[in-house]
Amino acid sequence: MQTVRVLVVDDSPTMRQLIVFALRRIPGLLQIEEAADGVAALKKLSSERYDLLLTDINMPIMDGLKLISLLRNDGQYNALPIVVITTEGAALDRERATALGANEYIAKPIQTARVVAVARQLLAIDG
Repeated sequence: MQTVRVLVVDDSPTMRQLIVFALRRIPGLLQIEEAADGVAALKKLSSERYDLLLTDINMPIMDGLKLISLLRNDGQYNALPIVVITTEGAALDRERATALGANEYIAKPIQTARVVAVARQLLAIDG
């Protein structure tokens, strides 16, 4: 089985840890990296290939919506599945993220089973 690489972008170390913990429940998901904001995520994306990106919206320096917009406007990242995980639960925020190119939207507080299910679906991992 091919190694699956995931990038988790959130300014909260605790939230990143929780998401990483959830993703570790998926067998074969061997490489999970973290970034504290959109700029750090772009630096990682410029030198590595990822199969899935999970991002918060509200972050300093560069927020998740700007990150999604930049990635979707770069043809190299058109196929990269993006999941928004955020405290912004309003329908308008969900629509905005989806319009920019997010594949899924999960409102906090997160349920690890939902994170695992969404990741499995977007990565086409059976289980």
